[in-house]
Amino acid sequence: MKRLIIYSVLCFLGHSIYSQSDKVTIVNDESGIKMVVNGNDFMINGMNWDYFPIGTNYSYSLWNKSDDIIKAALDTEMSLLQNMGVNVIRQYTGIQPKWIQYIYENYGIYTMLNHSFGRYGLTIGGAWVANTEYSDPRTQKLLLEETTAMVNEYKNTPGLLMYLLGNENNFGLFWGGAETEDVPMEDRESTIRARHMYKLFNEATNTMKKIDNSIPIAMCNGDLLFMEIIVEECKDVDIFGVNMYRGISFGDAFQRVRDEFNKPIMFTEFGADAFNAIENEEDQASQAYYMLGNWKE
Repeated sequence: MKRLIIYSVLCFLGHSIYSQSDKVTIVNDESGIKMVVNGNDFMINGMNWDYFPIGTNYSYSLWNKSDDIIKAALDTEMSLLQNMGVNVIRQYTGIQPKWIQYIYENYGIYTMLNHSFGRYGLTIGGAWVANTEYSDPRTQKLLLEETTAMVNEYKNTPGLLMYLLGNENNFGLFWGGAETEDVPMEDRESTIRARHMYKLFNEATNTMKKIDNSIPIAMCNGDLLFMEIIVEECKDVDIFGVNMYRGISFGDAFQRVRDEFNKPIMFTEFGADAFNAIENEEDQASQAYYMLGNWKE
């Protein structure tokens, strides 16, 4: 009987500790910059994760399915990620808070919650606007309302590591399609648009922190484009996230971000695909070459 009582207390304590929301901070001192989670140093080994069964397309959402289907999908996928050593997944809004908690409590994997921040267009005044104009007061109002609602819904969720705003939104200032080549770096109109956008990133960050300051807020930029404007306008963002595809090396990225911004850098996307366009076939060896080179840095 005594053994049973002790066992029950340990189980209860373990559950109550694991179910608490986490305290996540960024420490910047003479030794460098690091993330600390509940008093322990934390290194992100992350994965951009989503779930699309064969035969579905972008309109599919796992989170609209029944709990049984969601649980089965998560149990299959998260066990694989856990075996890989993944400790964080990047997930866009739409996932319910209970599933963030489920993933964390059952697999020890945190969630980085991503709001696209107008990256793929917005509905303004009942009309679809494919290329977001961040200087528009209606756009500003909508995005601040959406990010505020996000924090109110997800704050204090166990397993929530940070909020992430955007997905290389700076590239969206140049085109409405998917092409990402020949970026007009000196285009004056894009520079003006960029300043409005980054100001709004920072305003959203401060608005969100008034509601929940227990976890960091990151932004996701396309490489280091507009770095000088980011330094001026995004002073309150905690983490500088970048999608960076430079080949086998990140080049001057670490040095520039440290010297110019003095914020922690987080690679929200990097690497190479596994398709050889010349041979028109899969090429995993080439992909591994670039991935390993990136990881070694």
